[in-house]
Amino acid sequence: MDWLPLESRALASVAYAESERTLYLRFKSGEIYRYFRFPPEQYQEFLAADSKGQYFAAHVRDQFQCERLPRARGTAGF
Repeated sequence: MDWLPLESRALASVAYAESERTLYLRFKSGEIYRYFRFPPEQYQEFLAADSKGQYFAAHVRDQFQCERLPRARGTAGF
């Protein structure tokens, strides 16, 4: 799974595991969340969105079951 950097005030990078239909978002704060049952078409829409933050707020946050991943040591600055 490869992380793609994002141009966003809130989001640092994104990764997607298509076989699991799981979206991973790394926020500028360093927190990482994964969103379950995320359709591949919607991942493409997210990547194409002019504003990733606005797309996240309107179409991802509170729309999918999610889990915050524990922070690993030494990952600051990602």
